[in-house]
Amino acid sequence: MRKFERAIIVCSKCLEFAPCRWNGVVIPDDFVKLLRDHVIFKPVCPEFEIGLGIPRDPIRIVAHSGKRRLMQPATGRDVSTLMGEFADKHLSALGETDGFIFKGRSPSCGIKDVKIYSGLENAPVLKKGSGFFGGAVMEKFPDLAIEDEGRLENFRIREHFLTKLFSLASWRKISKQKSTANLVGFHSANKMLLMAYSQKELKIMGQIAANHEKKNIDDVFSDYGQHFKRALARAPRYVSNINVLMHAMGYFSRELKSAEKSYFLSALEKYRIGREPLSVPVSLLRSWIIRFDQEYLINQTFFEPFPEELIHITDSGKGRDE
Repeated sequence: MRKFERAIIVCSKCLEFAPCRWNGVVIPDDFVKLLRDHVIFKPVCPEFEIGLGIPRDPIRIVAHSGKRRLMQPATGRDVSTLMGEFADKHLSALGETDGFIFKGRSPSCGIKDVKIYSGLENAPVLKKGSGFFGGAVMEKFPDLAIEDEGRLENFRIREHFLTKLFSLASWRKISKQKSTANLVGFHSANKMLLMAYSQKELKIMGQIAANHEKKNIDDVFSDYGQHFKRALARAPRYVSNINVLMHAMGYFSRELKSAEKSYFLSALEKYRIGREPLSVPVSLLRSWIIRFDQEYLINQTFFEPFPEELIHITDSGKGRDE
């Protein structure tokens, strides 16, 4: 079992932490609750921080003269500048962070699907986009793990988020211990994970880790880190994951019974059509890795990319095609 670095997450404070939503309630969230033993949370409520109070009149994003404004319809107050200044100050002083979990569709924290209105009262929705604070995060930290609580109800989105989150936490840790040996070991352990995410980036990162040009170790880590984050930008296609799983099964295919192979292939098909999460076929392979004492595969992060206690197969279906 892997030992995981505790990931550092900025989270909307209204999700489990405090009754600070506009209507003065705290929003229960099972996933945030589940993460508590595995991450370090940095809760924040941008609307409270700029002095809007609890409870408060709701705010909305309004398109005005080609620009987005953050307005409070009940009072006519424009808090765009206040929110922008808070975002700049807060994010500049944030320190180490691996990811963000935000309240979905919030005009402050939302990262997508936030309604943008044509006016203050009884006005139609023109389009959708990101909230003021959430948008600032997306712009400043595009390589980190960023999601909202609604999309995280989809198990494929959740698996990608957790994989990226704990991979970045692991990279943050190794970056404090810069050495060629540590980088080569890190690259070796992540080969199958990177094979699933991006074979192109895997090849580039292998060349960087080999460091044939004898670059300064700081430059090598900087280059590798940029490509590592780039590789994790998008969830791998299910075909890529299946290819890695089939490749891994080849290590002990001769030892498996035909019934075991059939059961595994059935699990792969259920994963392919979205009836089971990736963690199901991965768990099957992990049992065989232990059973046949396959040392190389035991050390591959692909088979345990995040703490197994966080595996949760419920699925809302939200965001399935995104």
